[in-house]
Amino acid sequence: MSNSPSKSIGFILITHSKPLQIYRLINKLNSMFNYPLIVCHHDFSKCDLSVDRLSKNILLVSPHLQTKWADFSIVEATVQALKLMYEVPECPDWFVLLSCADYPIKTAKQILDDLTSNYYDAYIQHEKITYETYKHELRPNMLWLKNSYQRYCTKSFSFNSSKQYLANLDLKVCLEHPLLTKPFLPFSEKLACFSGSQWFCANNKAANYIIDFHSERNALTLHYSKLKYADESYFQTLLANAPHLKLQNDRRRYIDWSDGGCHPKTLLMEDLPNLLASSAHFARKFDIDIDSNILNELDRITS
Repeated sequence: MSNSPSKSIGFILITHSKPLQIYRLINKLNSMFNYPLIVCHHDFSKCDLSVDRLSKNILLVSPHLQTKWADFSIVEATVQALKLMYEVPECPDWFVLLSCADYPIKTAKQILDDLTSNYYDAYIQHEKITYETYKHELRPNMLWLKNSYQRYCTKSFSFNSSKQYLANLDLKVCLEHPLLTKPFLPFSEKLACFSGSQWFCANNKAANYIIDFHSERNALTLHYSKLKYADESYFQTLLANAPHLKLQNDRRRYIDWSDGGCHPKTLLMEDLPNLLASSAHFARKFDIDIDSNILNELDRITS
């Protein structure tokens, strides 16, 4: 691989299942990037992972956190992995956040050249979440923006009556307008809410900012620690409000949501032309138990 020695790349893996797919992804990254620094947070409470099968460039977050889908534990696991990556003497210039369902669809040279030839500090999907969008956005494909406002920018209160004759009465009040939620949320004119895909890549400048910010006792981290789907807004909000960082609103990830539902389409051989036409560096999600042939073909193309 003919990359400039002054630039390096590392990988953060957040995993909890499918050990064989984890090993395959690690072997692929080792082959493509000549054994880069890989920090893995694996939830051993979900499934085992043989440490003996891991190469020496792999660091495991220990102790691991018990993670849950759409839970703040995913954010914590990511930050712990970043801390481990950026405390080593020769930490990488760039990191890419991956799960075992991801796989590269470009060559190592294409990926690293793309990241380092621009002036951006992070490639992350980040859309501003506003009350106006929440009330007036009508496009079906933008429903997630309305959902994001509901998740992160409203405040709900529940009241249960102690009176026997009102014992079955449960009252729930949801505040939506910014004037009403202001006392309860960290957002303001100077600190906007952003949302987007969990998966992103960034340089060491952005990584250290994430680590330092998260280590402080601040209202933003406290707010997200109580919410579901924090992984789709916390890092986006943190980075997009940092005036010293330059972001590209592009996650460099191919994801197909055409099936609808909470999870993207599992990619098959039939999807290969779309993957190759994409400007993305990685794609998700893959499943070797459903179709491993597409990974075999990607190995051939990206070698």
